[in-house]
Amino acid sequence: MGSPGSGKGTQAKLLADKLGLIHFDTGKYIEQVVHDPANKNNKIIQREKKLFDAGFLNTPFWVLKIVSEKIRKLTESNIIFSGSPRTFYEAFGDKKQTGVIDILKELYGQKKVFIFKLNISEKESIKRNSHRLICSICGAPIINFKSSISNFKNCPFCGGNLRTRTLDKPEIIKTRLKEYKKRTQPIIKEFKRRKYKVMNIGAAPLPYKIHQNIARKLNIDD
Repeated sequence: MGSPGSGKGTQAKLLADKLGLIHFDTGKYIEQVVHDPANKNNKIIQREKKLFDAGFLNTPFWVLKIVSEKIRKLTESNIIFSGSPRTFYEAFGDKKQTGVIDILKELYGQKKVFIFKLNISEKESIKRNSHRLICSICGAPIINFKSSISNFKNCPFCGGNLRTRTLDKPEIIKTRLKEYKKRTQPIIKEFKRRKYKVMNIGAAPLPYKIHQNIARKLNIDD
């Protein structure tokens, strides 16, 4: 978990590659659903698309529904999430719908649910996101502070075309940061109240150093 630009997806992928986990990036999954041309006439999904593109968090009930369905399809594998849960309801649900955390507790046991919180400043978040391009093929994020991002045309990993995301415009990043503070940060207190261990990680260093820190926390460093 962490604010926009804290490196959630990067760190999740590194751990997934190291441990053979399934990386479930809920943000990318929602983005695919709301931008799928097949859903252009679905009123609910189009409503969610407007929220997503404006930088607001999606309707918790809808997110929990599609995310929980996906989790149960992946029950035979070990999963690492990046980003999820983003709202109190998504995390803990209610009497009618089981939250993500309780689903994971049911499937794997509470002691096997590990929570990492990546911490960066708002200034760094805006800087990273405004210099970010995304590969249209493999989804790799490319961040460059030394040259204009317009100088980059192709992904250095797979050669795919690079694109900017509407979500990474400075004014939308600020909205996303407000949403994170208001709706995601309160979840952390509830995790602690429920006796889940939340490990805080400084996310300002280079990605490999952050990965090493996470690996040490999990006692899996080489």
